[in-house]
Formats: sequence, C-alpha cells, structure tokens
Amino acid sequence: MTGRERSPMNNIKIPMVEIFETVEGEGTRAGFPTVFVRLFGCNLRCTWCDTTYSYPPAEAEKVLTIQEIVEAVRQYRSTHVCLTGGEPLLYGNKSIALIRELLTIDRLTDLHIETNGAVDLGPFLAAVDSPKVRYIMDFKLPDSGEMDKMITENLGKLRKQDELKFVIGSERDFETAKAILANYRTEALPLFSPVWETMPPAKLVELMLRHGLSHVKLNMQLHKIIWDPSARGV
Repeated sequence: MTGRERSPMNNIKIPMVEIFETVEGEGTRAGFPTVFVRLFGCNLRCTWCDTTYSYPPAEAEKVLTIQEIVEAVRQYRSTHVCLTGGEPLLYGNKSIALIRELLTIDRLTDLHIETNGAVDLGPFLAAVDSPKVRYIMDFKLPDSGEMDKMITENLGKLRKQDELKFVIGSERDFETAKAILANYRTEALPLFSPVWETMPPAKLVELMLRHGLSHVKLNMQLHKIIWDPSARGV
C-alpha cells in the first residue's frame, strides 16, 4: 500500500456533477483534449450561468472520494485536466487535497482551475506550488448581478501562467472590465468572452479594436460552436 492510498484525505468525499473528456472550449488551451472534473456547488448565482445544474436546488448527481475522482481521471488519456464547477474551490482544504492528488497523475502536464473570483486564492496558491497548476479566474461584471462579491485582492495574486476572464454582456460590462484592468495590477492574461445573446462576438471585437486593447485576448467558447450550446458532457 502506498503512502497516497494511506492518506486519510483520499477518503474525503466531495459532491460531484460529472467527469468527462472532450476538447477544452476556451482560454489559451482551447482545442486541446482535456478531462473535465466538475464539482457540485457554487457560492454565486450569475444571471447568464450556463451550468445551473451544478448548484442547488439541483442535487449532486454523485458523491465521490478524492481517490475515486483521481482514479476516474486516470482512465482517460488527455494530459490536460480542468477542475471546474460550480465553484471548485468551495471546499477549501478538500479542494486543496484534490488538487494535490490530481498532480500525482504522471501524464498530467496542465491542471487548470476555473474559479469565480469570490474565493480568496491566497490559501490555494500557498498550499500548492506547481508550474502545472493554473487558475482561470472569472471576474464577474455588472450584468452578472454578482460583481459586489468579487475579491479584488485576487487580481494581484494571479501569476503569468494564470488567466483573467471577463464575461462581457453589454457595453457597460466592457467599460467596467477596461477600468478594472486600468486600475488594478495583474500579471494574468486578460480574456474577454462575449455573452452571445446580448454581445455579438463581432461587436465585442469592434469594441476591443476601437479601444486599442491589444493586450486582451478574445475568448470564444468552442464547445458552443461545435455542439448545441445546451449540451452537457462536451
């Protein structure tokens, strides 16, 4: 029996939604085959959320131990893993233990964690120091209805390997995101992602060009182009 199997943290259970393999849909690694580990639960209720099945009043589809989650990921071949939700950092030390155990998978080259900006990144950055781990922080803007929950101190904690995502639903959102980038220091790569129903991608591109945002990357969701936007497990 290995030390990893003896660890009591491996028997800690976490509410889950799904584990599946597809291509990464967005960000700098878009298009790479990736294993998605979607945890249940979220501390926000964004107006445009496309994963409402990941938080109450829906129920967790399963509850797995950390060891069971890691073993499920081992069954796939992708070297990229995305830890997502909901909010995957909602479980504090349990989330840290899961991140550490996922890093024991030898083939893993990239573990990116999608977080919503309303959880302090400090404890997670301090607990896990690995070049394989990246945070993709989705900073909520006015149209989300949750901007008041954002922890602005997180902006300065993001590193060069991290990404700072803004979901843009209107010109008000665009101006707010631009102001945040002007007023807060961050080393993360900024990504602007359009809410297709209210901010057509072509309009967002026009705004980016008009305002000279050459340091910002347009962030399209490939999975919504390849499959039906409401499809799960893709």
